[in-house]
Amino acid sequence: MNNHVTEQLTRAGREIEHSSFAIVDREASAHSYADDQWQIVRRMIHATADFEFNGLTRFHPSAVTAGLNAILAGSSVVADVEMICVGLSKPRLAHFGVTTRHFISDQDVIAAAKRQDTTRAVQAICKAYRLGLLDNGIVAVGNAPTALFEVERLIAEEGVRPALIIGMPVGFVSAEESKAAIAKIDSVPWIVTDGRKGGSTLVVAALHALLALAEQKDRWG
Repeated sequence: MNNHVTEQLTRAGREIEHSSFAIVDREASAHSYADDQWQIVRRMIHATADFEFNGLTRFHPSAVTAGLNAILAGSSVVADVEMICVGLSKPRLAHFGVTTRHFISDQDVIAAAKRQDTTRAVQAICKAYRLGLLDNGIVAVGNAPTALFEVERLIAEEGVRPALIIGMPVGFVSAEESKAAIAKIDSVPWIVTDGRKGGSTLVVAALHALLALAEQKDRWG
């Protein structure tokens, strides 16, 4: 049965999306993901046409449940870059009362990064921490490994407890290492992609999949 809020708004759009998902299911090799995890991985493949995410995507055992509970509670999404916030469906977020925040271009963030000779992404995460947005929120990182390392530091040193970390930065400098570091955390649920592959598109796809699963849970229990 179709979701009302988290699917395409037109019949034609829904048919195309459902057909695309069916192709992914048919062409994907065997996988060991749970059904709800596969809904996320499948949408990531759909967004990129890259079947390597079947295997590259890893989940903390509590990740999906934690993400659904956070969405149903109307928790904030704190993103490392504006692209994630722009890519997320505003009507779908609004249905759950979820807001998105990013601070990468704030003047105080830029000034602090210059003053401390660090990255804007680090200072943006620090600002989110000072504003109390990290605890019980969803942290979404698709671009900056330094943001993910800062989240790891705040968890270890300051006791920060996000509801869920979606850590999928892309790149050649520290991207793989930052995700590996997050995947060692037991106290906070996470979803990561192994290796260099990642990006904001994947984070958006994962969040849209969680929103769809949240609608199903909200409607059918």
